[in-house]
Amino acid sequence: MQVKFSNKGNILIVRLIGELDHHASDYVRRKIDGEMIKPTTKNIIFDLSNLSFMDSSGIGIIMGRYRAISRINGQIAVACSNAQILKLLEMSGISKVIQIFSDADKAVKSMLGVTKK
Repeated sequence: MQVKFSNKGNILIVRLIGELDHHASDYVRRKIDGEMIKPTTKNIIFDLSNLSFMDSSGIGIIMGRYRAISRINGQIAVACSNAQILKLLEMSGISKVIQIFSDADKAVKSMLGVTKK
């Protein structure tokens, strides 16, 4: 499991590569939380395009970060084009709470539009 970070203004982009399951979830959670505490982070985009597998642990990570970012009036979005991951996001109800985009660039553009209002 690889976790890569990049920033676009106050948006933290979290790229997850590999399999996000209960074995990797603590590692991923610690890495993301370490980046989230930076004062430059107000919004997060989870780029799940390179995940080959995700279980309910991944849902927990996304929702936990959603709650934390919501407390500071931030936004969270998901970028994903993997049909299996999208189905899991839909079945879990995340798609009703968090916007999902086909790629990270579209998510960034949408979020920058939201943050400029």
